Amino acid sequence: MFPVNQILIGKGERPVHLLGRYGNRHGLIAGATGTGKTITMMVLAEGFSRLGVPVFVADVKGDVAGLSQAGEASEKLRARASEIGVQGYANEASPVVFWDLYGKLGHPVRTTISEMGPSLLARVLELNDTQTGVLEVAFRLADDQGLLLLDLEDLRALLGLVAETRKEISRTYGLVSPQSIAAIQRALLSLERDGGDLMFGEPALDLNDLMGTDLSGRGIINVFAAEQLILKPRLYSSFLLWLMSELFENLAEVGDPEKPRMVFFFDEAHLLFDDAPPILLKRIEQVVRLIRSKGVGIYFCSQFPDDLPGEVLGQLGNRFQHALRAFTPRDQKAVKTAAETFVANPGLDVARVISELGVGEALVSTLQDNGIPMPVERTRISPPRCRMGPVSAEERAMVRSRSPVGSRYDTPVNRESAHEILTRRAEEAVKAAEAKGASPQPVDADSNPLSDMLWGKGRRQGVVEAMAKSAARSVGSQLGRQILRGLLGGILGGSRRR
Repeated sequence: MFPVNQILIGKGERPVHLLGRYGNRHGLIAGATGTGKTITMMVLAEGFSRLGVPVFVADVKGDVAGLSQAGEASEKLRARASEIGVQGYANEASPVVFWDLYGKLGHPVRTTISEMGPSLLARVLELNDTQTGVLEVAFRLADDQGLLLLDLEDLRALLGLVAETRKEISRTYGLVSPQSIAAIQRALLSLERDGGDLMFGEPALDLNDLMGTDLSGRGIINVFAAEQLILKPRLYSSFLLWLMSELFENLAEVGDPEKPRMVFFFDEAHLLFDDAPPILLKRIEQVVRLIRSKGVGIYFCSQFPDDLPGEVLGQLGNRFQHALRAFTPRDQKAVKTAAETFVANPGLDVARVISELGVGEALVSTLQDNGIPMPVERTRISPPRCRMGPVSAEERAMVRSRSPVGSRYDTPVNRESAHEILTRRAEEAVKAAEAKGASPQPVDADSNPLSDMLWGKGRRQGVVEAMAKSAARSVGSQLGRQILRGLLGGILGGSRRR
């Protein structure tokens, strides 16, 4: 529907475009606060949407929500659009779906404990290496026994089971200490206090719901409200890394398409790399390097180019550098780094110009024919067609009411999972013991209580007692709390984990 497969970024000595077929080669939008990074991000999001490409963008200040509303007409914007050469410039809204981890400013975004996995969950919980190892043991036990981990109640029940049978589990899976289990449980309480428990449950996010188009063929722009979430940096970065990883793992290879299948904007990108352990950094680098073959473009937004590791910077083919003020040694180093990342333009002193750029100007270099980066160009950025600012609560509610996916996510559902299964097993074991009129006895050294309990064969009374204790704690912690779990749906399909 949109015959010109390119996005007009702005104009320098000549018009500057981003070609659709290189939109999946990733990019960087950098610059000091207040220099226009968000506007550049909105221009790109609108452009990709007009090409029919779905977009996911994190809104950390609330103003990206303006994409859902038509901008206000003004002579100044029309004059700028005419000067740059924007064809058919008119104020218009883009098709937007609002999402919110907390479910207040958009549809709830949920994943499951199993889908998050032990590595990312350990980062969210800020666990050390020993505690992370215990968490991995718990996940392995759940996988081996087919216990679904959907929300925090499931994980608590599993940890209770691990605590009660830690000696047997230590012999089978690896050493588990009560101190590590207690530390993980305390971290779960902290996460719940911060509202992170709302992230886990069902219905879990279906990636296909992020990759739609409207009836006119324009790509849906998924605006993820992160104004509150950004106050929890590790939760924010871990969730978005999980989303990128899921796209990487579940999308098929497409090579180099004429336009991306999806574009992902990661604002405050430095949070992704701050304090990340080496194994996680390698995972991020792998995703960035290989996800382009799945047709996904990732655009990082941050103040300084060197906020990103060199291995990641080297994968970013499209660069948009707004002004940097060289007031401190850190700023001066950042200016030098930014200047060195561009293809030289003989008529432009990049290091000097970076400090002179005005609001709405940027140094731009994008991939052109044959994937060759263009020489850096001082560019006046095109005005977006949407509102350059936040939306009201009424406008947000109106957009949300028209959402094609709201009925799937706004109402939580509940399904039997690890917490209910372990509680039921404990209750059945207690009833069986009562029926026999036997009191709990110590477990023999030759018995296998882990197998007895999990597989229901030859249960010993000592294990019955352990299960009863675990069940009592699990049931007690549930009182007064709504469990947000539901039908597992299709998340076990394909290459997804149990």
